[in-house]
Amino acid sequence: MSRKPELSFWQIWNMCFGFLGIQFGFALQNANVSRIFQTLGAHVGDISALWIAAPFTGLVVQPIIGYLSDRTWTRLGRRRPYFLVGAVLATLALLCMPNSPVLWVAAGLLWVLDASINISMEPFRAFVGDQLTPRQRPLGYAMQSFFIGVGSVVASLLPWLLAKLGVSNVAGAGHIPDTVKYAFYLGGGVLLVSVLWTVLSSREYPPEQLESFDDNSSPLQAIDAAGAWRVGVPLLIAGALLVPAIYHYALEKELYLLAGGLMLFGALFAWLSSTRSHGMLRQMMGDLYGMPLPMRRLALVQFFSWFALFALWIYTTPAVAAVHYGSTDPSAAAYNEGANWVGVLFAAYNGFAAVAAVAIPLMVRRWGLRASHLANLCLGGAGLLSFLLIRDPQWLLLSMVGVGFAWASILSLPYALLSDSLPAAKMGVYMGIFNFFIVIPQLLAASVLGLLLRLFFHGQPIWALAMGGVSLVVAGLCTLRVAEPSLQLAPASAR
Repeated sequence: MSRKPELSFWQIWNMCFGFLGIQFGFALQNANVSRIFQTLGAHVGDISALWIAAPFTGLVVQPIIGYLSDRTWTRLGRRRPYFLVGAVLATLALLCMPNSPVLWVAAGLLWVLDASINISMEPFRAFVGDQLTPRQRPLGYAMQSFFIGVGSVVASLLPWLLAKLGVSNVAGAGHIPDTVKYAFYLGGGVLLVSVLWTVLSSREYPPEQLESFDDNSSPLQAIDAAGAWRVGVPLLIAGALLVPAIYHYALEKELYLLAGGLMLFGALFAWLSSTRSHGMLRQMMGDLYGMPLPMRRLALVQFFSWFALFALWIYTTPAVAAVHYGSTDPSAAAYNEGANWVGVLFAAYNGFAAVAAVAIPLMVRRWGLRASHLANLCLGGAGLLSFLLIRDPQWLLLSMVGVGFAWASILSLPYALLSDSLPAAKMGVYMGIFNFFIVIPQLLAASVLGLLLRLFFHGQPIWALAMGGVSLVVAGLCTLRVAEPSLQLAPASAR
């Protein structure tokens, strides 16, 4: 066994640079898709259902891409072919989405855009695990957080900046403003160029060399799935009972997707306990059932963190437009002014995240990974809860400080906590499975947030942000159950 060499600061910079473009597209999606949906006629109560495409796509795409990239080797390497294919498809979706003639076309393009971003994004996480030693992985994930922050700042600000430059920010009923169109066009170009930079400036270890490194990753272990039916049967029963409840009480139709998901996974776990197959589905379900203990405990942290983030992305535009700008009409100037300000707020929290990405390694050296993540998530929870108290939209920038620190932490520290418990040969598939606990809470949020707002909060979207704030605090407390790995952060000047 040989030791994996440490990379220089600029080598890590190049291998993470593609995240600038990926997050450029992701930020444009998060800040503007609800606006596009409402412009094309969606009611505020229907927005969460229309967003279901995004997390559902991730649930399907990410583990499959992770599994395939673990087994890929081409002239471009192991992970880089997926970066490139995803970037090309995402660029095309960004060019088309603001020209959607009707709502269903925009919803379909969201599906394509999110699938394409996931094709690129999932292998980027495994790429860090492949290329860096355990000592350097926290630095690599922090570098990704830095590029995520920078890309999101610029992307989120684009409609507002274009309006300041004289581009029209208002269009007729059912038409997307030019500020949004040009922002998406620019975003497509940035996404493609930045991913190409990483593809052309980085190299990858061949599979046989990667397996020869003694990088402290956990060894492969056989997974006994004979007891998987004990998980599958309760899930099947829960899903089957939920279907008549939805029908009887005339609940939101998107809850049928939740029921269907419970039954699907229940059936798969029941199948896993008896199948003799050795194919891709059997291996992915076996890896899901046999997750390492740190991954199981981090699953709760991720669940509550991403439930909060999805509430933020879905409901900030209608919440700020309604509460702080006094408009619920997407064709009104006040609504569009509020929507542009949300772009500024999203840029702000991503800017603060870029600063936090520099500060977080210092926090970790002083307090450790768990305490740092707890502190950052509590700051984010306080930021979201403050939307209930603040009425001057300018002061919402202060709320974004906490959200930015939470965002940077969510994008880096869970992966650092996880990094030494995954076998190198399955880094891609386990990173994809880990993202189940990003996607499942998003599906749940898309399914139940509209119902909760209607039943308990008179349909006022500001309360979705409050629920997100509580969820972040719960996520932070769950972090205390995760063991602290014995890793030291690599200095930025590592050879």
